[in-house]
Amino acid sequence: MKALTFHGKQIIKYESVPDPKIEHPKDVIVKVLLAAICGSDLHIYHERETGLDYGTVMGHEFVGEIVEIGSEAKSFQIGDIVSCPFTTNCGECFFCRIGLTARCTKGQLFGWVEDGRGLHGGQAEYVRIPLADLTLLRLPKVVSLEEGLLLGDIFSTGYFCAEMADIHPNGTYAIVGCGPVGLLAIFGARDFGAEKIYAIDSVPERLTLAEKFGAVPLNYQNENPIEIIHKFTDGRGADAVLEVVGNKNAGRLAFDLVRPGGIISTVGVHTEKEMAFSPVEAYNKNITYKIGRCPARFYMEKLLPIVQSKKYDLAAIISHRLPLAEGVRGYEIFDKKLENCIKVVLEP
Repeated sequence: MKALTFHGKQIIKYESVPDPKIEHPKDVIVKVLLAAICGSDLHIYHERETGLDYGTVMGHEFVGEIVEIGSEAKSFQIGDIVSCPFTTNCGECFFCRIGLTARCTKGQLFGWVEDGRGLHGGQAEYVRIPLADLTLLRLPKVVSLEEGLLLGDIFSTGYFCAEMADIHPNGTYAIVGCGPVGLLAIFGARDFGAEKIYAIDSVPERLTLAEKFGAVPLNYQNENPIEIIHKFTDGRGADAVLEVVGNKNAGRLAFDLVRPGGIISTVGVHTEKEMAFSPVEAYNKNITYKIGRCPARFYMEKLLPIVQSKKYDLAAIISHRLPLAEGVRGYEIFDKKLENCIKVVLEP
């Protein structure tokens, strides 16, 4: 089959790799119908995260059709259309039982093979799904492939970020970063009743979409978001800040924006070795800091009714649709924010 594979810093290749096979009776094989390039893929692309074996198939956002089923996989049939979270889940361990599926004791991240161990990803024609019965989610016909694709990672992650922020209708909220996750976090915040949402970024296309989704756009290159939010909160700051970038500058801005006693909710993949603020600063401001990987499989189940209702236009963030064969160019477009890029979807 054809796939996008990793071969070093900023080197992605479109090449032939072996077809995946059933390796365990609980596996299934999925024919990928849509895949996407995620912001966290760029951490690998730039080797901010290291250790990935050369030749690893990239990607953890995909939706597809089941074409082969292991002898102990009982929940699905050939031809079922399924969405997949970015990690596998056993559904039985302590963490799965409490809804923290991202920390499943048997979980593996798609698109991460290190020292020959791990899972290849979904930016390919086919992908193997271990623990399929409790990892995959069958998509109702009313849910589009695009919605199913976004449900498996970034809508779940944006919603999780909003939920950690303890949002209520009378509060003031800021979102730092209007990439795909930040944009969908606006829908999450709105779903919890937020009426005053400030969306902070520097990319005009992202800010335009943020305004369309119901937030007040603030371009930090042209205006001071700290001054603006303090002005409209009697000098207090935001009740909660949703930080979805994952770097030190974004973390510092989140800290400066949040009011004393407020919440910083962080879902950006952090690769920094130090916090953006000190324990003393956090103590003196009485902040609550919530951070971590989204338990996507838990949220997929929870959010499916919202997706089915068509309450939000999730697919509006998709700016580029490319054949998988043009995936190398897709990485460049997404990385460099070329052609007004928001989100790149790949079609095998």
